[in-house]
Amino acid sequence: MVLPAPRAKTAIGATTVTYLPDGHGWLDPAAFFPDSLPGGWATHAEFLDGDGRFPVSIGSFLIRTGERVILVDLGLGAVDFAVPGIAEFKGGRLLESLAGEGLTPQDVDTVVYTHLHHDHVGWTSNVAPAPDCPADARLTGLTFAGARHLVCEAEWRYWAGKGAFPGPDAAAVQVPLADRIAFVADGDEIAPGVRALATPGHTPGHTSLVVTDPGGESDRRLIILGDVMHCQVQVAESHWAFVFDVDPEQGVRTREQLLKDLEDGNTLLAGGHFAGNVFGRVLPPAAVRVWSSHGDGA
Repeated sequence: MVLPAPRAKTAIGATTVTYLPDGHGWLDPAAFFPDSLPGGWATHAEFLDGDGRFPVSIGSFLIRTGERVILVDLGLGAVDFAVPGIAEFKGGRLLESLAGEGLTPQDVDTVVYTHLHHDHVGWTSNVAPAPDCPADARLTGLTFAGARHLVCEAEWRYWAGKGAFPGPDAAAVQVPLADRIAFVADGDEIAPGVRALATPGHTPGHTSLVVTDPGGESDRRLIILGDVMHCQVQVAESHWAFVFDVDPEQGVRTREQLLKDLEDGNTLLAGGHFAGNVFGRVLPPAAVRVWSSHGDGA
């Protein structure tokens, strides 16, 4: 049975990228992938659990390059809630996962948001932005108070004045970030060997990250997807939009273009919601594209 992914690490030259679990979700596959009906999951049962649910990993990617310590997305936060009949979410392990790498929040110098959905911003402050958050929860500050916080400007502007699920809770995310947020654009270098890649569709300012070896010893690259894909099944079923895609048609175009660019065999993907193993490659299509899990840790 497929399960949410455990902590895992890979390397691009001397740069390491580590998946840090925060929590997980269990989703109704038909509700979250409407284009999969009718019967689209019949040939993809390996991505479902024994009850026919679609498990998703939720966490953060830790990039360590030189002296830099970067977190990409901030998980769910300490939450445990359900959307009756459709989904269950539970989080709260990110700081424990970070400690497993010998790090504290004070060691993180940069936070990058691929986008601002609730399951990517959960540890922004001490208040987890979720439906079960106590109404009287008192904000005390940013979790990674010494870090730069980066997001695409279009993403920040899109959510301004919006606070409804699945977007960010304004009090828990936008208010504490208001004087701290900085903007990153397509192609910007965030750290040596780490660049922003505009991948709009799921949200207007959705941004992926491309990691390469700044020393030039390795010619491999790794792309941290964000929510360009929510499950390995979208490698083959790239036309399947996700229910929360703001612009589903743009999302499909973005995904298709990225998949075409990945058929070089030299690019690793990091899918933060992928169950089982978050790292893998896209193999060139014979009849359809195939996902190949990356498990050698190299």
